Amino acid sequence: MKKRTKSFLCLIVVFQAVIFHSQAQLKHNIEPRYSSYEGLVMAGYQGWFRTPKDGSGSSWVHYGDNGKFDKDHNTIDFWPDVSDYPRTYDTEFLQEDGTEAKVFSSIDKSTTDLHFQWMKEYGVSGVFMQRFFNVAKKYEDKGKSSDIILKNASLSAEKYDRAFAVMYDLSGLNPKSDDCSAVIEDWKMLVDELKVTQSKNYLNHNKKPLVAIWGLGFPDRPYDIRDIGINRLIDFLKNDPEYGGCAVMLGVPTYFRELDKDCLPDPYLHEVIRSADIVLPWMVQRFTPLLHQDELRYRDHVIADIRWCQENNVDYVPLAYPGFSWHNLSKNNPGLARHTSYGAIPRLGGEFYWDLLYNSIQAGASMIYVAMFDEIDEGTAIIPVLDSPPNSEEAQFVGNDGVDPYHYLRLTGLAGQMLRKEIPLQAEMPKN
Repeated sequence: MKKRTKSFLCLIVVFQAVIFHSQAQLKHNIEPRYSSYEGLVMAGYQGWFRTPKDGSGSSWVHYGDNGKFDKDHNTIDFWPDVSDYPRTYDTEFLQEDGTEAKVFSSIDKSTTDLHFQWMKEYGVSGVFMQRFFNVAKKYEDKGKSSDIILKNASLSAEKYDRAFAVMYDLSGLNPKSDDCSAVIEDWKMLVDELKVTQSKNYLNHNKKPLVAIWGLGFPDRPYDIRDIGINRLIDFLKNDPEYGGCAVMLGVPTYFRELDKDCLPDPYLHEVIRSADIVLPWMVQRFTPLLHQDELRYRDHVIADIRWCQENNVDYVPLAYPGFSWHNLSKNNPGLARHTSYGAIPRLGGEFYWDLLYNSIQAGASMIYVAMFDEIDEGTAIIPVLDSPPNSEEAQFVGNDGVDPYHYLRLTGLAGQMLRKEIPLQAEMPKN
């Protein structure tokens, strides 16, 4: 009996040693503040707006094209309400009273701090920081604007106790010269240099740092997912002894289940999805309040998605968005000809957004992704925008339907409360 007990104790010691060794090798915080995506409403965060004189060395980026931002080079449909921003930048546009209309820059630490302050104040769980492939390719370049913004986000997330995570967007991957190895090297840099996963506020899922990879299965992408090493990337993130131990979320088309419509008909996508932890279908432009009871079609779609994910042993997060408009962005881009009118998918003062949030929860969602936190160029932003933007005969923008500037932040926070059953599920949009 004593022999057996001694052997058993030895096994326990060996087992604990293996666990300790495994934890010691991984470079992540083993006691995260957010151990799961469950119960959270997270938003995508582009952080890509730049202005002259903001210290980035850029000209106008994502406000206008060709480095300019004027009536002939405007690419935003919504004008940000910068009343609360500590630092703003002049433009060539004028408000109704003749004063200069101002904008913000994403590289300013004060901008990031204000955005996370809003998340705290209105109950938004946090954000996925978008990191595009062309940025990942430059992993050896230190001090890039994207690195500065990500570091600022990490600091502000800890200050306001919000969650943040990295989302790699494969847009820009050239199949003739690139593959996912650049993302692997960039992730190593983020872990070693920026120490993102050492932050207690880095979002985990199933107690593993969550890394998102967006852009698989879309027909407008020039790369074939069978040839870019996506399987090696996922294996690295999940199993590497130093940088792995991560959970992986994949951004895929709306109709990934059927491999139809907005999705390439390649069954390999399903194989890749099954190797991940969470699937996120991109639903922007796929649903609209202009179709009768389209929110119910959305609900039924989410129900079917959840069922498929349960059968394939992968978690699921639906996407909700407040509306869509990219008229100014599409004027000089023939490839963006679809939905070119102002307010193509109207917000209806938040009614459309609330319908999606409500129906995603009613369908059984346990977590939600909001597109997007700050994307004013495609009209999906939930940050405050002006109801009376600097419109003129030469330049037009979309207003805010007369609602409070913080209306969409407030709705996002209330959706999180409904998701966690802190308040009753409510079909009617709450009023200000």
